[in-house]
Amino acid sequence: MRSVKATAAAVTAVTVAGAAAVAAGRFASDAALKAPPGRPLPTEPRLTVHATAAGRITLTRDLASLRPGTYGLAGNGMHAVVGPVLDTAPHPADTVVRRLHRVTHGTLEPGDKVRLTPNAHIGDPRSALGLDHTDVDVPGELGILPAWFLPGARDTWVITVHGLGATREHPMNLMEFLHRHRFPVLDPAYRGDLGAPRPADGLNHFGESEWRDLDAAIRHAVSHGAERVVLHGWSTGATMALRAAAHSTVRDRIAALVLDSPVLHWESTLRALAAARRTPGALLPLAVRAAQGRTGMLGDRVDETARAADLTVPVLIFHGPGDTVAPWEYSRRLAASRPGLVALRTVPQAPHGAMWNADPEAYEEALRRFLTPFM
Repeated sequence: MRSVKATAAAVTAVTVAGAAAVAAGRFASDAALKAPPGRPLPTEPRLTVHATAAGRITLTRDLASLRPGTYGLAGNGMHAVVGPVLDTAPHPADTVVRRLHRVTHGTLEPGDKVRLTPNAHIGDPRSALGLDHTDVDVPGELGILPAWFLPGARDTWVITVHGLGATREHPMNLMEFLHRHRFPVLDPAYRGDLGAPRPADGLNHFGESEWRDLDAAIRHAVSHGAERVVLHGWSTGATMALRAAAHSTVRDRIAALVLDSPVLHWESTLRALAAARRTPGALLPLAVRAAQGRTGMLGDRVDETARAADLTVPVLIFHGPGDTVAPWEYSRRLAASRPGLVALRTVPQAPHGAMWNADPEAYEEALRRFLTPFM
């Protein structure tokens, strides 16, 4: 009898432990599968505002607050834009002073908790940039996808695709540049975004299913006069662009790809986001398995060099070793595998999805040169 009871107790313990492990893996995978649009990723540290003055803001000293370039600053109901570090400004050793360009929304007070974000603009192209645009509806697989369309004189359109933790506000960083060079721009939302259809499981799929919404945007552009399209994607939006170039029924109209911080190995990205939520290392494999079970995604069995063999259009990648969400090494391998077709611009000291922010002028000059054949 004691043996039977002991066995039953052991089985129960194993069952409970297994259920707990499954639950832990599921919770850890939420960091990526349920990353809410428009909210900074968990890899971004919270900073404290210590002081503000005319054109200046003092923040907690951190590797994040020391980054070069221009960033949005997001807090509770607040958005501002900060520029470079002011090295000559006096400040305590545990703080850093940056240029404060503007407070776009809300108020900024000492003691506020904020995070840096790639979004330099909020609103829409007209309210944020003074650019005329049209709100258009793109018929998608799951329903209508809202999009902004900025007209231009060229017959090559640029379709912009945001990524994890972002919204279609993110591509506004480049809209003045694209408008100045007379490119029509289509900036669509996709499944899971505000105003767009919600996927049945409510989860992000790292572009594996979302790319079909980009395909719908390409078909919309072609049906409205685009002879060619350039796909410019960030993060999982870059993944979507690669998938569209390989699988779209109108891929012959895709002239080029611009990939910013591309997610080329989703397991690494999921692990990074789960770890940023302080998930113990032992649970990270469970997070990957939970994601596979919840989404049906397969592990990354196909190396990026094999994918590169299928590329037929020029590709420009902006990425850097400082990206802790999507490892830069995979972009380096992709560029090395097709040196005549894929160009990699390495951007130091830039976090995920913020290659433009680190050095806007250099980014736009590289993009201008790449797009010159389509002007």
